[in-house]
Amino acid sequence: MDFTKEILYWYETNRRDLPWRRTENPYFIWLSEVILQQTRVDQGMAYYLRFIEHFPNIKSLAHAPEQEVLKLWQGLGYYSRARNLHFAAKQLVNDHNSTFPDTYQEILTLKGVGEYTAAAVASIAFGEAVPVVDGNVKRVIARIFGLHNAGKKLYDESKAIMQTKMDPARPGEFNQAVMEFGALQCVPNNPDCETCIFKQQCYAFLEGKISELPAREIKKKPRKRYFSYFVVHTDEESIILKKRSDQDIWKNLYEFPMIESLKELDTENLLAEPEFQNWFGKEASIVEKGDVYKHQLSHQTILARFYKIDLSKNDLKVHPDWKEIPLKKLSEYPVSRLMERYFENGV
Repeated sequence: MDFTKEILYWYETNRRDLPWRRTENPYFIWLSEVILQQTRVDQGMAYYLRFIEHFPNIKSLAHAPEQEVLKLWQGLGYYSRARNLHFAAKQLVNDHNSTFPDTYQEILTLKGVGEYTAAAVASIAFGEAVPVVDGNVKRVIARIFGLHNAGKKLYDESKAIMQTKMDPARPGEFNQAVMEFGALQCVPNNPDCETCIFKQQCYAFLEGKISELPAREIKKKPRKRYFSYFVVHTDEESIILKKRSDQDIWKNLYEFPMIESLKELDTENLLAEPEFQNWFGKEASIVEKGDVYKHQLSHQTILARFYKIDLSKNDLKVHPDWKEIPLKKLSEYPVSRLMERYFENGV
């Protein structure tokens, strides 16, 4: 089996026509790779097009306010990607004279860039013969070549085979070919093995192990977190938001004042919380208790409830980190998908 020849021929015939494949601009290729981490192509496409429209070059991204970058990213999740992208753009302006580095090792020095992204940009934009290894690649290589390990061992074995099979004259196409094959043909569940070009050589197909390969890692059960959000209108036209600043999910996104707890607190316990009393006074009351919003992240489950607070008899102690936001300008502030879902039902 000439794996290299066959996969490149398949790619020429079957690859999707995607905008980042029509360019050799490393900035655009890098941007697409960052957006498509943990994101489907059909979901990421609109974000990619909006980003290159708003930030057509490295300088425009570097000089943009972070709030604008996060707002444009809103809905994609994994917001550290956007913050790292913004930081790396500033690195490129300050340390590389707004020019993208052209080697794998130099690209690795950029904030938030790991081995996969560096290899993708180096091979596609600059023709450096470095293999990419993502979920699609590991699945294709594990099934065809019969790799039974998981985790780091599977990664190392897949990378070694990719390096051996790579056409040094066409590294970018080879990397994209294997990834595309995993995305379109050798899919995780119920792949169409009968039409596969490798069915006569594929270990998993011949041994009846398609559903067993690649081997699955044992994942930890997501931890539960309970958020009690407080919806506070300072008048009919304004509302209170605060920016998350901790090293946690949704850093630098905006949300309502919130108390986190190990279990859901009932209304009586919330009113008795020292933080609640410090913010709203002992006479404040909860006038509306909303439904629970469940938000699933990769390693944690957020269970959030929104409470409307009556402050008609109290003077609000506005915390230094809080902002009074006119409702007509609410859309200018980047928020999590959880907050966005609440806003969709009306504030």
